[in-house]
Amino acid sequence: MPNTWFTADLHLGHANIIRYCSRPFSTVAEMDQALLERLNASVKANDILYFLGDFSIGNPARVLEYRRRIRCKKIFAVPGNHDKQARKLKEEFSWHDSLAEVSIHGQPIVLCHYALRVWNRSNHGSWHLYGHSHGRLLEAPNALSMDVGVDTHDFRPWHYDEIADIMRKKAEAPAAASDH
Repeated sequence: MPNTWFTADLHLGHANIIRYCSRPFSTVAEMDQALLERLNASVKANDILYFLGDFSIGNPARVLEYRRRIRCKKIFAVPGNHDKQARKLKEEFSWHDSLAEVSIHGQPIVLCHYALRVWNRSNHGSWHLYGHSHGRLLEAPNALSMDVGVDTHDFRPWHYDEIADIMRKKAEAPAAASDH
């Protein structure tokens, strides 16, 4: 059975993201190499990867070059604000709309590049996974949502089981005093 992974915000080829997010890389080439190596070290060819936006900067040929360096065959993508060129590669990604609802191992999950405060079935155990904020958005401790971008996880994708553990702890945490 294939493993299921989630990630966002690679920003391959994007020099300004190094400074903007204080990424520990000296050059774009170094960043691109590290991100792709970490992705491929986790996600195998027959696994499933959900990519929640901002794949890369550059023309379609450059985007295709980055995509071909990823060994995972099945990438389901939700577009981000930097994916104009990547969206042109219909054969390389299975594109969803800007908001997608999926079920994995019976768990309903709402996927979007942007964080939502509420989402379909958010009060009934549904999760919300997003990117865009590069780990800078404060989360409500009990919200079943999280930023799955590379800046939140040592520049690696998140495995479904890792997310499930986090969501289980959030669901079991006592409600904040202000909620009573």
